[in-house]
Amino acid sequence: MKKAIVIMLTGAMMLAAVACGGGNSSNSTPAAETQTEEANPAEETAETVESTVMETEETEANIPEEPMSYEDYIAAATDSEVIIQGSIQGKQSYYVQDGAGTANVYLQDDKGGAYFLYQLPCTEKEYELMETGKTIKVKGYKSEWSGEIEVVDIEAWMFVDGDFIAEAEDVTALLGTDELASKMNKKVVFKGMTVEARTDKDGNPILDKDGKEVAFTYNSEGTGERGADTDLYFNVSLNGQTYTFTVESYLCGPDTDVYKAVEDLHVGDVIDMEGFLYWYNGPNPHITAILAQ
Repeated sequence: MKKAIVIMLTGAMMLAAVACGGGNSSNSTPAAETQTEEANPAEETAETVESTVMETEETEANIPEEPMSYEDYIAAATDSEVIIQGSIQGKQSYYVQDGAGTANVYLQDDKGGAYFLYQLPCTEKEYELMETGKTIKVKGYKSEWSGEIEVVDIEAWMFVDGDFIAEAEDVTALLGTDELASKMNKKVVFKGMTVEARTDKDGNPILDKDGKEVAFTYNSEGTGERGADTDLYFNVSLNGQTYTFTVESYLCGPDTDVYKAVEDLHVGDVIDMEGFLYWYNGPNPHITAILAQ
Protein backbone atom coordinates (compact mmCIF):
# COMPACT_ATOMS: atom_id res chain seq x y z
CA MET A 1 0.00 0.00 0.00
CA LYS A 2 1.39 3.41 -1.00
CA LYS A 3 0.44 6.66 0.65
CA ALA A 4 -0.20 9.50 -1.82
CA ILE A 5 3.12 11.21 -2.56
CA VAL A 6 4.64 13.32 -5.31
CA ILE A 7 7.83 11.49 -6.13
CA MET A 8 10.99 11.49 -8.16
CA LEU A 9 12.38 7.98 -8.34
CA THR A 10 16.15 7.68 -8.81
CA GLY A 11 18.64 5.00 -9.72
CA ALA A 12 18.51 4.01 -6.05
CA MET A 13 15.62 1.69 -7.02
CA MET A 14 18.27 -0.87 -7.87
CA LEU A 15 19.81 -0.60 -4.41
CA ALA A 16 16.47 -1.39 -2.79
CA ALA A 17 16.32 -4.61 -4.79
CA VAL A 18 19.07 -6.15 -2.64
CA ALA A 19 16.41 -7.17 -0.11
CA CYS A 20 14.37 -8.90 -2.79
CA GLY A 21 15.13 -12.56 -3.44
CA GLY A 22 13.23 -14.77 -5.82
CA GLY A 23 12.85 -18.05 -7.56
CA ASN A 24 13.82 -20.85 -5.21
CA SER A 25 16.56 -18.95 -3.38
CA SER A 26 16.44 -17.91 0.28
CA ASN A 27 16.93 -14.21 1.26
CA SER A 28 -5.09 -8.84 5.16
CA THR A 29 -6.69 -7.24 2.99
CA PRO A 30 -6.36 -5.69 -0.47
CA ALA A 31 -5.25 -2.08 -0.42
CA ALA A 32 -6.55 0.57 -2.78
CA GLU A 33 -3.83 2.16 -4.90
CA THR A 34 -3.18 5.91 -4.96
CA GLN A 35 -2.08 7.94 -7.94
CA THR A 36 1.44 9.34 -8.02
CA GLU A 37 2.82 12.21 -10.02
CA GLU A 38 6.43 12.29 -11.14
CA ALA A 39 8.33 15.43 -10.17
CA ASN A 40 10.32 17.48 -12.67
CA PRO A 41 14.01 16.48 -12.32
CA ALA A 42 15.00 19.97 -13.43
CA GLU A 43 13.17 21.45 -10.48
CA GLU A 44 13.90 18.84 -7.80
CA THR A 45 17.22 17.00 -7.79
CA ALA A 46 18.89 14.88 -5.15
CA GLU A 47 21.86 17.26 -5.10
CA THR A 48 19.66 20.07 -3.74
CA VAL A 49 18.48 18.06 -0.74
CA GLU A 50 19.87 19.28 2.57
CA SER A 51 21.55 16.66 4.75
CA THR A 52 19.77 15.72 7.98
CA VAL A 53 21.94 12.79 9.06
CA MET A 54 24.20 13.41 12.06
CA GLU A 55 27.89 12.63 11.85
CA THR A 56 29.17 9.90 14.17
CA GLU A 57 31.55 12.25 15.95
CA GLU A 58 28.60 14.48 16.93
CA THR A 59 26.61 11.66 18.51
CA GLU A 60 26.81 12.83 22.13
CA ALA A 61 25.83 16.41 21.26
CA ASN A 62 22.98 15.60 18.87
CA ILE A 63 21.14 12.56 20.21
CA PRO A 64 22.46 12.12 23.75
CA GLU A 65 19.42 10.16 24.92
CA GLU A 66 19.60 6.39 25.11
CA PRO A 67 17.25 4.57 22.75
CA MET A 68 14.14 3.18 24.34
CA SER A 69 13.43 -0.53 24.51
CA TYR A 70 11.00 -2.02 22.01
CA GLU A 71 8.59 -2.71 24.87
CA ASP A 72 8.65 0.97 25.85
CA TYR A 73 8.21 1.96 22.21
CA ILE A 74 5.10 -0.20 21.85
CA ALA A 75 3.73 1.12 25.16
CA ALA A 76 4.34 4.76 24.18
CA ALA A 77 1.30 6.84 23.29
CA THR A 78 0.55 7.54 19.65
CA ASP A 79 2.01 10.92 18.55
CA SER A 80 4.58 10.88 21.37
CA GLU A 81 8.29 11.46 20.75
CA VAL A 82 10.35 8.28 20.53
CA ILE A 83 14.04 7.48 20.22
CA ILE A 84 14.69 4.05 18.78
CA GLN A 85 17.68 2.13 17.48
CA GLY A 86 17.85 -0.76 15.04
CA SER A 87 19.67 -2.23 12.09
CA ILE A 88 18.56 -1.74 8.51
CA GLN A 89 16.89 -4.83 7.06
CA GLY A 90 15.42 -3.27 3.93
CA LYS A 91 14.66 0.06 2.31
CA GLN A 92 12.24 1.32 -0.29
CA SER A 93 13.28 3.57 -3.17
CA TYR A 94 14.76 7.00 -2.61
CA TYR A 95 12.48 9.83 -3.71
CA VAL A 96 12.16 13.60 -3.43
CA GLN A 97 9.04 15.22 -1.98
CA ASP A 98 8.63 18.96 -1.57
CA GLY A 99 12.34 19.42 -2.23
CA ALA A 100 13.42 16.98 0.49
CA GLY A 101 14.95 13.55 -0.07
CA THR A 102 13.37 10.68 1.83
CA ALA A 103 13.02 6.89 2.03
CA ASN A 104 10.97 4.32 3.93
CA VAL A 105 13.14 1.93 5.94
CA TYR A 106 12.62 -1.37 7.80
CA LEU A 107 14.66 -1.76 11.02
CA GLN A 108 15.09 -4.63 13.44
CA ASP A 109 17.18 -5.04 16.60
CA ASP A 110 18.83 -8.12 18.09
CA LYS A 111 16.24 -8.28 20.90
CA GLY A 112 13.24 -8.87 18.65
CA GLY A 113 12.07 -5.30 18.10
CA ALA A 114 11.06 -4.20 14.60
CA TYR A 115 10.28 -0.74 13.25
CA PHE A 116 9.04 0.93 10.06
CA LEU A 117 10.41 4.41 9.37
CA TYR A 118 8.13 6.47 7.16
CA GLN A 119 9.85 9.19 5.15
CA LEU A 120 13.27 9.10 6.77
CA PRO A 121 14.88 12.36 5.56
CA CYS A 122 18.16 11.80 3.71
CA THR A 123 20.24 12.81 0.74
CA GLU A 124 20.83 10.37 -2.09
CA LYS A 125 24.37 9.81 -0.83
CA GLU A 126 23.12 9.03 2.67
CA TYR A 127 20.60 6.65 1.16
CA GLU A 128 23.42 4.80 -0.59
CA LEU A 129 25.20 4.41 2.76
CA MET A 130 22.15 2.69 4.29
CA GLU A 131 23.43 -0.82 3.73
CA THR A 132 21.62 -3.86 5.11
CA GLY A 133 22.88 -4.59 8.62
CA LYS A 134 24.06 -1.07 9.46
CA THR A 135 22.63 0.37 12.69
CA ILE A 136 21.03 3.78 13.12
CA LYS A 137 19.51 5.76 15.97
CA VAL A 138 16.35 7.71 15.14
CA LYS A 139 14.43 10.49 16.86
CA GLY A 140 10.88 10.97 15.70
CA TYR A 141 7.25 10.40 16.61
CA LYS A 142 5.24 7.22 16.96
CA SER A 143 2.25 7.02 14.66
CA GLU A 144 -0.39 4.54 13.56
CA TRP A 145 -1.85 4.40 10.05
CA SER A 146 -4.53 1.82 9.22
CA GLY A 147 -3.13 -0.38 11.96
CA GLU A 148 0.52 -0.02 10.93
CA ILE A 149 2.72 1.28 13.77
CA GLU A 150 5.50 3.45 12.40
CA VAL A 151 7.93 6.27 13.15
CA VAL A 152 7.13 9.53 11.33
CA ASP A 153 8.15 13.21 11.42
CA ILE A 154 11.75 12.17 11.97
CA GLU A 155 13.76 15.06 13.42
CA ALA A 156 17.21 13.46 13.41
CA TRP A 157 19.00 10.19 12.77
CA MET A 158 22.57 8.95 12.82
CA PHE A 159 24.66 5.88 12.16
CA VAL A 160 25.96 4.12 15.29
CA ASP A 161 28.31 1.22 15.85
CA GLY A 162 27.09 -2.33 15.39
CA ASP A 163 25.82 -4.54 12.60
CA PHE A 164 22.92 -6.97 12.66
CA ILE A 165 21.02 -8.91 9.99
CA ALA A 166 17.92 -10.63 11.34
CA GLU A 167 16.94 -14.18 10.52
CA ALA A 168 13.43 -14.41 9.12
CA GLU A 169 10.98 -15.78 11.70
CA ASP A 170 8.42 -18.41 10.71
CA VAL A 171 5.03 -16.95 11.63
CA THR A 172 2.86 -19.27 9.54
CA ALA A 173 1.14 -20.74 12.61
CA LEU A 174 0.15 -17.25 13.79
CA LEU A 175 -1.91 -16.40 10.72
CA GLY A 176 -5.48 -15.66 11.79
CA THR A 177 -4.50 -14.97 15.42
CA ASP A 178 -4.16 -11.75 17.39
CA GLU A 179 -0.59 -12.71 18.25
CA LEU A 180 0.52 -12.07 14.66
CA ALA A 181 0.36 -8.30 15.27
CA SER A 182 3.19 -8.64 17.80
CA LYS A 183 5.46 -9.54 14.86
CA MET A 184 4.60 -6.40 12.91
CA ASN A 185 7.44 -5.06 10.70
CA LYS A 186 9.65 -8.09 11.33
CA LYS A 187 11.37 -10.10 8.64
CA VAL A 188 9.16 -13.19 8.49
CA VAL A 189 8.56 -16.45 6.61
CA PHE A 190 5.27 -18.07 5.57
CA LYS A 191 5.39 -21.73 4.58
CA GLY A 192 3.20 -24.16 2.67
CA MET A 193 0.62 -21.66 1.46
CA THR A 194 -1.57 -22.25 -1.60
CA VAL A 195 -1.99 -19.63 -4.31
CA GLU A 196 -5.66 -18.73 -4.81
CA ALA A 197 -7.43 -16.84 -7.59
CA ARG A 198 -7.56 -13.07 -7.31
CA THR A 199 -11.06 -11.67 -6.85
CA ASP A 200 -12.72 -8.33 -7.42
CA LYS A 201 -14.35 -6.21 -4.72
CA ASP A 202 -17.50 -8.33 -4.98
CA GLY A 203 -15.61 -11.56 -4.46
CA ASN A 204 -15.81 -12.72 -8.07
CA PRO A 205 -12.70 -14.31 -9.63
CA ILE A 206 -10.72 -12.00 -11.93
CA LEU A 207 -10.23 -13.61 -15.33
CA ASP A 208 -7.56 -13.11 -17.99
CA LYS A 209 -8.28 -12.57 -21.69
CA ASP A 210 -8.65 -16.33 -22.14
CA GLY A 211 -11.22 -16.61 -19.37
CA LYS A 212 -8.82 -18.23 -16.88
CA GLU A 213 -8.54 -17.23 -13.21
CA VAL A 214 -5.48 -15.08 -12.51
CA ALA A 215 -3.02 -15.68 -9.67
CA PHE A 216 -1.99 -12.02 -9.26
CA THR A 217 -3.00 -8.53 -10.29
CA TYR A 218 -1.14 -5.33 -11.07
CA ASN A 219 -2.45 -3.10 -8.26
CA SER A 220 -5.18 -4.28 -5.93
CA GLU A 221 -8.04 -4.05 -8.43
CA GLY A 222 -6.07 -5.31 -11.42
CA THR A 223 -6.19 -1.91 -13.10
CA GLY A 224 -2.44 -1.34 -13.38
CA GLU A 225 0.30 -2.33 -15.79
CA ARG A 226 3.72 -3.79 -15.20
CA GLY A 227 6.07 -1.01 -14.09
CA ALA A 228 8.15 0.63 -11.39
CA ASP A 229 5.09 2.23 -9.77
CA THR A 230 2.92 -0.88 -9.83
CA ASP A 231 2.58 -3.26 -6.88
CA LEU A 232 1.65 -6.91 -7.31
CA TYR A 233 -1.20 -8.39 -5.25
CA PHE A 234 -1.79 -12.11 -4.84
CA ASN A 235 -3.94 -14.32 -2.62
CA VAL A 236 -2.68 -17.30 -0.63
CA SER A 237 -4.56 -19.62 1.70
CA LEU A 238 -3.90 -21.83 4.69
CA ASN A 239 -6.36 -23.97 6.64
CA GLY A 240 -9.32 -22.56 4.74
CA GLN A 241 -8.44 -18.89 5.28
CA THR A 242 -7.30 -16.62 2.44
CA TYR A 243 -4.88 -13.71 2.82
CA THR A 244 -3.64 -10.99 0.47
CA PHE A 245 0.10 -10.49 0.13
CA THR A 246 1.91 -7.75 -1.79
CA VAL A 247 5.12 -7.18 -3.70
CA GLU A 248 5.73 -3.50 -2.95
CA SER A 249 7.25 -2.09 -6.16
CA TYR A 250 9.28 0.59 -4.36
CA LEU A 251 10.92 -2.19 -2.35
CA CYS A 252 11.13 -4.89 -5.04
CA GLY A 253 10.56 -3.55 -8.52
CA PRO A 254 9.92 -5.25 -11.87
CA ASP A 255 13.58 -6.20 -12.35
CA THR A 256 13.78 -8.21 -9.12
CA ASP A 257 13.50 -11.97 -8.86
CA VAL A 258 10.50 -11.86 -6.55
CA TYR A 259 8.46 -9.59 -8.85
CA LYS A 260 9.11 -11.97 -11.74
CA ALA A 261 8.42 -15.04 -9.58
CA VAL A 262 4.97 -13.73 -8.61
CA GLU A 263 4.20 -13.00 -12.26
CA ASP A 264 4.91 -16.70 -12.92
CA LEU A 265 2.57 -18.00 -10.19
CA HIS A 266 -0.42 -20.20 -11.01
CA VAL A 267 -3.55 -20.85 -9.00
CA GLY A 268 -2.92 -23.97 -6.94
CA ASP A 269 0.85 -23.51 -6.53
CA VAL A 270 2.13 -24.23 -3.01
CA ILE A 271 4.84 -21.80 -1.97
CA ASP A 272 7.01 -20.52 0.88
CA MET A 273 7.59 -16.76 1.11
CA GLU A 274 9.80 -14.30 2.94
CA GLY A 275 9.15 -10.61 3.53
CA PHE A 276 8.33 -7.86 6.01
CA LEU A 277 5.12 -8.05 8.05
CA TYR A 278 3.59 -4.75 7.05
CA TRP A 279 0.06 -3.95 8.23
CA TYR A 280 -2.86 -2.35 6.40
CA ASN A 281 -6.20 -2.96 8.10
CA GLY A 282 -4.76 -6.37 8.91
CA PRO A 283 -1.65 -8.25 7.84
CA ASN A 284 -0.46 -7.17 4.38
CA PRO A 285 3.08 -8.60 4.11
CA HIS A 286 5.58 -7.00 1.75
CA ILE A 287 7.04 -10.11 0.14
CA THR A 288 10.72 -10.05 -0.86
CA ALA A 289 11.31 -13.66 -1.90
CA ILE A 290 9.44 -16.72 -3.12
CA LEU A 291 11.41 -19.50 -1.47
CA ALA A 292 9.78 -22.59 -2.98
CA GLN A 293 7.26 -23.53 -5.67
